[in-house]
This record gives sequence, C-alpha cells and structure tokens, in this order.
Amino acid sequence: MANNDLVVNNPLKALGLEEKAKDGIRNMGLVMSRAGLGKTAILVQFALDCMLVGNKVLHVSIGETVDKTRSWYDDILSLLTEGETVESIPEVMKNRMIMTFKESSFSKAILEERLDDLVEQNIYKPECLIIDGFDFTSADRETVQEMREFMEQRGLKMIWFSAVRHREDDRVSTDGVPAPCHEIDDLFDTVLLINPEGDEINLDILKCEECTVDPGTTLKLDPSTMLIQKG
Repeated sequence: MANNDLVVNNPLKALGLEEKAKDGIRNMGLVMSRAGLGKTAILVQFALDCMLVGNKVLHVSIGETVDKTRSWYDDILSLLTEGETVESIPEVMKNRMIMTFKESSFSKAILEERLDDLVEQNIYKPECLIIDGFDFTSADRETVQEMREFMEQRGLKMIWFSAVRHREDDRVSTDGVPAPCHEIDDLFDTVLLINPEGDEINLDILKCEECTVDPGTTLKLDPSTMLIQKG
C-alpha cells in the first residue's frame, strides 16, 4: 500500500496546508472544543498527514498513557484503510514517537531536555510536534510565546495544540477564538473550533493565515469517526 493511498481527504489537504507541510513553512495551530468532543482525533489526523509525507512527528500527550495515545492512531488509521495499524506499516511507524507527561510535570524546559537527549543520541529528530492536553487556563502569554520560539529555534514545521473551552465562559477574541485562548490567539497561525450543531459536527476555521480556504469556512466532520467529510 502506498503512503499517498492512506489519506485521501485529509485535514491538511482540506485546509490547503498539505504542500506547506512538505515545503517547510512553519505553522503553529490550535484545535479547540469542549471536553470530549474529538480534539485528539483531529490532532492524530494532522499527525498522520505529516507522517505520510515523510515528516517525523513527536506526539506529546499530557495526562494520557502511551497505550491510550497509540490506540488513537490505530483507530484513525483503521478507519482510513482496511484495518491497518501503524505498526503494520513500517514506513509510517518510523515517523512517529509518543512522549507522555503527567499534567503536573509538563514544561517547555523539561520537553526541551528530553528532546535534546533524543537528538544528541541520534535517536529521533522530529519535524512536527503534537501537544495534546496543554493547560491553557493556567498558562500565561509568555509561556505560549516561548513555545512559538521553540518551534522556530528547532526548525519545526508545525506544532499543533489542543485546548478545552468551557461552556460557561463566553469570552471571545475579535476573530471569534474562545477563552482561554482569546487573548493569545495572535500567537497562532491557525485556530480551529469543533462546534456541534444538532446531529452535525462542524470544524470552524476561525483563523488560518496559510490556508487556501478563508476564515469563517466550516468543514463537516463525520460524527461517528471525527474524520473530515468529503466536500
């Protein structure tokens, strides 16, 4: 099975970011929703897209186990193929590493230290970074700014974060980015919001500086799989 046969209607292609990932244009993105609405599924789709074009991905999972994170990849990949798992496709497997942190122990400094060990020992050098479970509620602007600088210093092509929005907090930025990220949305190139409406699940593009689609565009997600539906 060829790599490009695995993901036909992938998120990067839908947003017009697929070629950007190949070309190395840097992008710091954010996927937001209320708790339990599929942020990890979207992040894993982005990770798989990066892996399938040959980029090495480091998936940082905060507050989850390696097994739980690995199962997300197998579940999504199984939906995109005829039951394939990441482990059964070696050329994909070599492009992914999972790193876990307890919620109380994650920081840029610790991430940098662990990443330095991997790179210096010639074990793994990622080009794309997924950070799932980052606590934006307690993070200040300087902390998020440091992560953007980290992307640029390390030559990473992409960093994708997830963030939980809370139903009772109705604060938003001028671009419609909800709290707790409404005052730092300028630090992100792309902001996506998972927005359920009745029986439908929308993926609202609130901000995307390098996208081929305009902010305000809505993509449809399959409610049962959280895959982006074909237009």
